[in-house]
Amino acid sequence: MANIKRNCIKGHIKDGFVKPENAGTSCCIFGDCITDGDVICCSFREPRVEKPRLLLHSCCAPCSSYVLAYLNKYFNITVFYYNPNITNKEEYLKRKQEQIRLISELPAINKINILDADYNPEKFFEISKGLENCREGGERCFKCYKLRLEATAKAAKENSFNYFCTTLTISPLKNAQKINEMGQMLGDEYQISFLPSDFKKKEGFKKSIELSSQYNLYRQNYCGCIYSKPKE
Repeated sequence: MANIKRNCIKGHIKDGFVKPENAGTSCCIFGDCITDGDVICCSFREPRVEKPRLLLHSCCAPCSSYVLAYLNKYFNITVFYYNPNITNKEEYLKRKQEQIRLISELPAINKINILDADYNPEKFFEISKGLENCREGGERCFKCYKLRLEATAKAAKENSFNYFCTTLTISPLKNAQKINEMGQMLGDEYQISFLPSDFKKKEGFKKSIELSSQYNLYRQNYCGCIYSKPKE
């Protein structure tokens, strides 16, 4: 009999063989164990369990680097690149290409996909109207969080994902509590589970910087909107 490691409901696995309490009776939940005297060897390989599908909103490749490396063990991830706050199209396309490159180069247990979205900066200008002079990290940013999270929740629901999430909480400059509150609210509204996070913790932000250096990623010096861009 082949000495192959199998899984059996009794759980007493040693060198591929199982010695159940009642030798000669099937101990496998699938009922196809082969008896051999007082030894039973399960001939069935444990079925592969599909990981839940996660739609991950990504603001940029550097912020997504650690998040993808960490979550890939637990989810089948599709990156949702939706960032109308990046008001310069050349900048938007540069960041988008870096995101695509990172996905192609990052070692992954499960293949990482990408779901592209339309480039519509007018949406950002609509929600930020009247808040042009708002401080960075204030109400204008909160509206921007919601704009991107809501688009992600809608896309997750429409494409039958199990969860949606965002890389935004990797940044020390982003309000993780506010992001999670909005995510939970939108999850309830669209009936899709939100995965709360604070990816900057446990050196998450530091690890994202290290991965950005390792993959030679373009790291921008502002979040993307014209109001946050440093004056030259």
